[in-house]
Amino acid sequence: QVQLVESGGGLVQAGGSLTLSCTASGTVTNFHGMGWYRQAPGKSREFVARWVRAGATSYAESVKGRFTISRDTVRNTLSLQMDSLQPEDTAVYYCSAWTNMIYWGQGTQITVSS
Repeated sequence: QVQLVESGGGLVQAGGSLTLSCTASGTVTNFHGMGWYRQAPGKSREFVARWVRAGATSYAESVKGRFTISRDTVRNTLSLQMDSLQPEDTAVYYCSAWTNMIYWGQGTQITVSS
């Protein structure tokens, strides 16, 4: 069993920065990959960024150059540094992790005011 807990959400003005963290605990720690997804009101959940075990990262085009994902395998955490935030980044952000199963956190709200 795996638990993913996100932290670091909140309210920020456009142009500001926030850092999200996701702490994983449970019986599985050697994930094939971990990532961040988001869901804005009235929209489907969408991919934001991912890290895979080989160390590669990838980003949605909408956040490329503004967001940075990083993984600490010692602390078993996943972070998302978000810079130059815009109102369209407002959403609930979810941490995910996968092996042959995918796990999700409960989500954390990010609100960017204009």
